[in-house]
Amino acid sequence: MSPYAQMPPRLTPAARYALCACVLVAQGMVAAVNLLIPQLAASVLHPSSSELLWSVDAYVIVFAGLLIPAGALGDRFGRKGALLTGLALFAAGAATSALATVPAVLIAGRGVCGAGAALIMPATMSLMITLTPPARRSQALATWTLAAGLGGLAGNVGGGLAGQFATWRALFWAMVPLAALLALVVARLTPRSPERSDSAPDPLGSLLLVAALTALVYGIIEGPPQGWGSARVLTAFGLGAVLLTVFTVHGLRAARPLLDPRIFASPVVRAGTLGIATAFFGLFALFYVNSQYLQYVKGFPVGLAGVAIVPLTVGMAVMPKFGARWQDRYGIRPVAGGGLVLIGLGLLLVSTADGSTPYALYAVYLLVISAGTGLCAPALTSAVVAGLPAHRSGLGSGLNTAAREIGAALGVAVVGTVLASRAGGTGAAHAAAFAPAMSDGLRVAAAVLLVATVFVVLGTSGRPRGAAEEAGSEDGAEAGSVTRTGVST
Repeated sequence: MSPYAQMPPRLTPAARYALCACVLVAQGMVAAVNLLIPQLAASVLHPSSSELLWSVDAYVIVFAGLLIPAGALGDRFGRKGALLTGLALFAAGAATSALATVPAVLIAGRGVCGAGAALIMPATMSLMITLTPPARRSQALATWTLAAGLGGLAGNVGGGLAGQFATWRALFWAMVPLAALLALVVARLTPRSPERSDSAPDPLGSLLLVAALTALVYGIIEGPPQGWGSARVLTAFGLGAVLLTVFTVHGLRAARPLLDPRIFASPVVRAGTLGIATAFFGLFALFYVNSQYLQYVKGFPVGLAGVAIVPLTVGMAVMPKFGARWQDRYGIRPVAGGGLVLIGLGLLLVSTADGSTPYALYAVYLLVISAGTGLCAPALTSAVVAGLPAHRSGLGSGLNTAAREIGAALGVAVVGTVLASRAGGTGAAHAAAFAPAMSDGLRVAAAVLLVATVFVVLGTSGRPRGAAEEAGSEDGAEAGSVTRTGVST
C-alpha cells in the first residue's frame, strides 16, 4: 500500500510559518551580500573584482548544484532530518565567513552556507507538499513561492541594515543563532513526512552536475579580465559542456539516476524549468546592480539602499492570488508569459535610470518587475512540480529551486561581468561610469530574458494537474505507473 494512501500528519499554522522562515533565511542570503559589496571591496580582505563576484556566486553555485541531490536524499532518508542538517551546515558556513581574514575563507564559508541552503529549500517545499491535502497543495506552493520571493527582499533589507549600523561580519554572525533557533522550532513543531526508501542517491551524477555548473559560471566570471578567447575561459566553457553531456548520458544509462533526462520529454516541465531560471536570471541581475546604483549613483547610505527595494514586495504579495485565478481560467501560458514580459519590461525601464532619475519613478520600475515576478513564479513552479509524482516531491522541489538558483547565478555573473568591463576603477571614476555600465548590463539581461520567454510561451499550454488527478497519481505511482512526463516511476 502506498504510504500516501494512509492519513499523513498535517502541518499546523505555526509549523508552516517556521518552514517559511527557513525559506526566507536561505533565500535571503543569496541577495544579502549584494548590499555589502562596496564595504567588502574596501575591507581588509582587499578582494579583486572576480573575488567579489565569487563571494556572491559561491553560495549560489553550491546551492544550485546540490539542490537536486539534496532533494533526492530527503526523499530517501527523511525531509525533516535533511532540513535540520541543512540548518546546521548553514550556521557553520556563516560562522566561517564571519571569521574570514582572506577572500578565500569568505568564499569557502559562503560555499558551506550554500550546501546548507541546498538541503533547506527542497526539504521545506517537500514537507509542505506531502503534509498538505491534495486540494490545498496549490495554495501551499503559492505560500512557499511567496516566501522564496520575499527572501530576496529580506536579504536586501537585512544586508543593508547590517552595512549601515554594523559590518559585513555582523550579518554572518547574526545567521548563527537564527539558524539554531529555527532548528529548535522545526524540531519541536514539524512532523515527519511519509518517506519512500526505494530512491537512491547518485554520487557520480551529483559530482558531474556541480562540476559542470562551476566550470560554466567560472568561464562567465573570468571572461572580461582574462579575455573571452583566452585558453582558461575557453577551457572552462568546454569542460562545462562536456560535463553536462556526460551527466545527461549518465542519467539515461544509470538504473537510478539523480535526474532522469526523460522527464524533460514533457514540454510543460521543460518550459517551466526554463521559465523559473529566466525569471530569477532577471530578478537577481536587478538585485546585483540595485544596491550599487543607489549607493554609487544616488548617494544613498547602505541602510536606506536596502530599504529602498521594498516596492518589490508589493507585486510579489498581491499578484500570486490573481495569477492562480487566471491560471485556473486561462491556463499557464498567458500567466507565465505575461509575467516574464513584465520582468523584461521592468529591466528595460530600470536601464534608463541615472543620477537624475527621481526615486519615486525608480520605485515604479521596481513595481513592474514585482508584478511580473508575482504573476509568473507560482504558475511556473506548479508546472515543474506537477510533472513528478508526490513521492518524488523532494526531487521536484530540488529541480524547481535549482532552476531558480542557476538563473540567479547566471544573472549575477552576466551583469557583474558587464559592470567589471565597463565600470572599472575606484571612487568618483567608478561612480561616473556605473550608470552607463548598469544600463548596458540590464539591457543584455532583458534581451536574454525576452528571447527565453518566447520558448517558455511555446512550451506552456494547459493547466497543471488538479487535486483529483494528483490524489489519483499518488496511488498509481506505487504500481509503477507512467506520469504525464512519460517517465515510469
